[in-house]
Amino acid sequence: MNDMYTNAINTQKATTEWMDVISENMTNVYTPGYRENKITFKTFLGGAVIDNNVKNQGQGKSMPGTSNENLFFEGKGFFMVRTPEGNVAYTRLGDFTFDKEGVYKSATGATVQGYILNDKGEIMSGTKSISADLYEETALKGGAMSIPTTNIKLWIDPNNGKFLGKYDEYEIKNDGTIYGKADGGNRMVPLYKIATANFHNPNGLYMVKDGLFVETPDSGKPVIGRGEIRSGLIEQSNTDFKANIADYQQATIQMELVKAMIDTNKKLLQSAIEMATQ
Repeated sequence: MNDMYTNAINTQKATTEWMDVISENMTNVYTPGYRENKITFKTFLGGAVIDNNVKNQGQGKSMPGTSNENLFFEGKGFFMVRTPEGNVAYTRLGDFTFDKEGVYKSATGATVQGYILNDKGEIMSGTKSISADLYEETALKGGAMSIPTTNIKLWIDPNNGKFLGKYDEYEIKNDGTIYGKADGGNRMVPLYKIATANFHNPNGLYMVKDGLFVETPDSGKPVIGRGEIRSGLIEQSNTDFKANIADYQQATIQMELVKAMIDTNKKLLQSAIEMATQ
């Protein structure tokens, strides 16, 4: 066990880190898609020591997006995207829009991933179709995500101004299916299913950029995400503002106590030095 001065220094360092994390949470309370950081402490034998800093994976509230292209994932999991470098990544922030070439992308330029569907709404893997039942069955076993995904593209034909040359408009349903609509909405054809993924240990994901994660050995392989997709909305930060205020107040008190302990130890040390030199 360390002496009181060492314990106080350790606690001061840990408290400073804690306050930094709380400050970051409070700064991003209105940042769409932000994941709240949660600090846990390992032991108090050697002073307060940070055990882990994990992301709160709880659901954030929805807020209106800028268009119907934006998506809100209500449930457990992430949207699957491919970065400009070609790497697969995962995000909760559905700030997606179609670019001028009709490619569905995030605000950072990552392409939203999906599955091509046949006219029955079945996922196509090469030339073979996969029924919804088989998709669900393999998903529960962790195998569905081995189905290749593709970039979602709804280009507009310059000759007639229609999506894919056939459809007057599109609609994104709650199951993540993108439909092409024609004949005043009387004809709807399934085109893509937006790919979502979840992990047995989402806290094991590694954040490469704000709100963008990649899998690791700790997270495990992706399985299917569970929830509903809502068009025209995006997810707010899941930071609990009141809880962070309470934590900050507690951290402030802890810092004041630590400072008092350090000051007391300095005075005791000074007194001991003075006595030894007399």
